[in-house]
Amino acid sequence: MLSTIKEEIEVIFERDPAARSVLETIFTCPGFQAILFHRLNHWLWKKKLYLLARMTAHIARFLTGIEIHPGAVIGNRFFIDHGMGIVIGETAEIGNDVSIYHGVTLGGTTWNKGKRHPTIKDNVVIGAGAKILGPITISECARIGCNSVVVKDVPADATVVGVPGHIVVKKDPSDKSAKREAMAKKIGFEAYAESKDMSDPVQNALDSILDHLHKVENELEELKKK
Repeated sequence: MLSTIKEEIEVIFERDPAARSVLETIFTCPGFQAILFHRLNHWLWKKKLYLLARMTAHIARFLTGIEIHPGAVIGNRFFIDHGMGIVIGETAEIGNDVSIYHGVTLGGTTWNKGKRHPTIKDNVVIGAGAKILGPITISECARIGCNSVVVKDVPADATVVGVPGHIVVKKDPSDKSAKREAMAKKIGFEAYAESKDMSDPVQNALDSILDHLHKVENELEELKKK
């Protein structure tokens, strides 16, 4: 348990430039507090102490503003920045080295029992306000932009933005190991999964149409001359 706490604190110092001291992190970082509560709650849940786990999770939500169902499975080095308004459902599964920001929802789209929440693979970054809904999979090293609504599987190394979510960048998966190493060293980490030069898929489509029309117009002019 102590090693887990130490690891969670180290992750905060790696990914949050505002972190100044260990004591400040322990007493004022709601993401850190929510994760520790969840480790306890999940242990109680696995022991079938469902009521106690839900009650403790309810207290954690009141104290931190972050709602994590005790049944959710969360991997190592999970980083929550700010945290207010985050909701993680019962059957959500989160891998290692995942980072999420405030207002994120990992929610369900059905009232049926069984798997109904997303699976988030390793090294994923989810921007503020994003909604990932249903039993879908967000693959390794994907980036989900702020306020995106994702209802379909996302491939590895892709960047998704918009409502509904569109893939705007899909990198060559062959550099996956290099990207994971960069993530560990906090190099190339895009806060909120956004970048200033990110393309817009709708604008890209319009540009393609305009380019095609321009090409057709030039060909017609050549035909007229002939």
